Amino acid sequence: MKLGYTIIYVADVLATVDFYERAFGLKRRFVHESHLYAELDTGETVLAFAGEPMAEMNGIAIRPNRKSDIAPGFEIALVTDDPRAAYENAIGAGANAVSPPVEKPWGQIVGYVRDIDGCLVEICSPVTD
Repeated sequence: MKLGYTIIYVADVLATVDFYERAFGLKRRFVHESHLYAELDTGETVLAFAGEPMAEMNGIAIRPNRKSDIAPGFEIALVTDDPRAAYENAIGAGANAVSPPVEKPWGQIVGYVRDIDGCLVEICSPVTD
């Protein structure tokens, strides 16, 4: 088994995809004509967003992700060679600052923002041995 994609349910799929393009430079891979589902190309694993009505259509209940609520218990980690510049770009695109990039004891640089839906996004450098 392998992780193929992650789906995050959001209030407005197109607004979220637009934000991720501006904030993190990700590219659209697929947008369904209904605008209830979209995928971003992130390398080997796809990051996907589904409209909240899709959860109901799939017969599942969800807790909506909202900026005004405490962050959900997951994070999206995006790896870049320049996390400090990426962090500033994300803030400029409308992300909410959580903690600026700092060097961790293991040498990785890690910072956090919240996206327009309130989800945590880790912006980090690659882990090196």
